[in-house]
Amino acid sequence: MNIPWFEFAAGAIAVAGCVVIYVAALRAFRRTIAEQQQAANRQLNALAMTVKALQARVAELGGTEKAGAETELAEGTADAPKNTAGEDSGELKPETLAAISAAATVFLGQKAHIRPALPAAQDAVGAWAQQGRVFVQTSHNPRPRA
Repeated sequence: MNIPWFEFAAGAIAVAGCVVIYVAALRAFRRTIAEQQQAANRQLNALAMTVKALQARVAELGGTEKAGAETELAEGTADAPKNTAGEDSGELKPETLAAISAAATVFLGQKAHIRPALPAAQDAVGAWAQQGRVFVQTSHNPRPRA
């Protein structure tokens, strides 16, 4: 079996072309990955600066006494505040709500509305309203699927 030289040359050129395309694609891929990493690092640094600015703003809103206490707690020089049951009303202070809202706005890129995760105390909900909801929710009779 004798292979003509022009077929061998055409095959060699095709293989060389594939190798060149592979190397070029690999370089482009690596360049794109490096650019994406740099962009992610820039965004991470910007986010870290924003968090530091928000922390400074929260400390400013909280007053110097609270900021000093938070610093001492972070350094471990002060005792942790005692958690007393019954004193917590379950509501956030306006400063805390503003800080959470600002952090959510920065994270999402648009203004965020903070809604409570838990409903008000059960005492605030009337028994009639609660019973009405129970009646409506249990009144549905789903059909059994065959």
